Amino acid sequence: MRLSDHIHQSLSNLWKKKLRTFLTTAGVVIGIAALFSMLAFGKGMQKNITDRFTRLDLFRYITVFGPSEGPRRPRGPRGHRFGDSRQTAPSVPPLDDSRLAEIAKLPGVQAVFPEVRFPAVVRRDDNERFTLAQVVSPELAASGLVTFLAGGPYTHADPNAIIVSDSILRDLGLTDPQAAVGQSITIATITLNGPGSPGFNPLDFIGAFTGDLGDALPFAQKEYALTIAGVAERMGVGMASPLRSDVFIAPQAADGMQKMNLTNVRDLFKSPDQLQAYSTVSIRLVSAEHVDTVTAAVEAWGYRTFAIADEIDEIKTAFVLMDMFLAAIGMIALLVASLGIVNTMVMATLERYREIGIMKAVGARNSDVRRIFFFESGAIGLLGGLLGVTSGWLTSLLINRIVNYYLAAKGIPYTEYFNFPVWLWLASIAFAIAISLAAGLYPAIRAAKTDPIKALRHD
Repeated sequence: MRLSDHIHQSLSNLWKKKLRTFLTTAGVVIGIAALFSMLAFGKGMQKNITDRFTRLDLFRYITVFGPSEGPRRPRGPRGHRFGDSRQTAPSVPPLDDSRLAEIAKLPGVQAVFPEVRFPAVVRRDDNERFTLAQVVSPELAASGLVTFLAGGPYTHADPNAIIVSDSILRDLGLTDPQAAVGQSITIATITLNGPGSPGFNPLDFIGAFTGDLGDALPFAQKEYALTIAGVAERMGVGMASPLRSDVFIAPQAADGMQKMNLTNVRDLFKSPDQLQAYSTVSIRLVSAEHVDTVTAAVEAWGYRTFAIADEIDEIKTAFVLMDMFLAAIGMIALLVASLGIVNTMVMATLERYREIGIMKAVGARNSDVRRIFFFESGAIGLLGGLLGVTSGWLTSLLINRIVNYYLAAKGIPYTEYFNFPVWLWLASIAFAIAISLAAGLYPAIRAAKTDPIKALRHD
């Protein structure tokens, strides 16, 4: 039999049993649609995270922790881990300006940014919010790490400028980022009679939280009026970014403030000499290729580091596991669909028992009979695969639109939660055909083994 004869015979047999063919194909459509949508969601999440890291250029940043700062057993380049921080901290030099100058001289280092944050209360009218304001240079504010919803970065000519996140803006009662640019807000800094200052007593600080305040509070406030230069989208990323705050203040404005630099509670009990050092420093590299060499040089001094580039393998592994989990859910539906194909093909063998006997009696070989059944199951897989990826694509677009419509009311920008690479379309269709052919294997072999004499005698 020619190939065209096999195709014609297979399609003709399927058309004779329209309802059964439709129900069997529907099972494949549901299974492929579920698998296609699940994998597209996983790829969409992976693309969103990777694109955000790439857009923010986070693969070029290294975070350096000073003595006794950061995770106890942080990860170094390519999986190296350090010992307990209590054993290494005494021999580690302070992360001060002189050390930053040495880091800046390392090959591949473009810039070094110390992290300077201080507690403050942001106020506008009767609305206020406590936060840790971060001192950010104009160059860093304009580096692309900040995604502006309105306005833009400040410059050296803006001595009293401030950048706030959209979440801070909502807490202050402002809903329109464009209208907020240029408005004045109040920053109330918090100071404390710290170590080396007259009258400092750690017990007063503890009493502020236990309710035993005594006659006086250890805290004081000083208010400053600043102008909103830009409204930024909240970062929401991890330690690799040098920007980890909802409020950014220019160094010119911060230098004139009475404030308490505070990265963590341990800073409250440091000596004046220790307060001259930084708890955390971010390094921006010329390119991600220098991550290993710069990290090794910094860790040779005893500091702990973190870089997203070092964690990319773990990130990829997490995405692979997520894809496998999502694919397993879709495979359950495909397993049910394959049982439906087996049932359809077995029923077709029994119903066409005499027809198969006649075909073999007039010269049809076993391979010809097998091909007919293989073409029938393959046709079901092809049709189910095409309709499945189309249904999955349309369903994903609908879900994406509904989710974005709901999140838009909460101020979250539009996001594509699904990604449909070409290989996913082709692989899904090919997988549907492969599953269908595998399901039709047993019925095809059974039909090919039909004894023509018994089949012709069958009533």
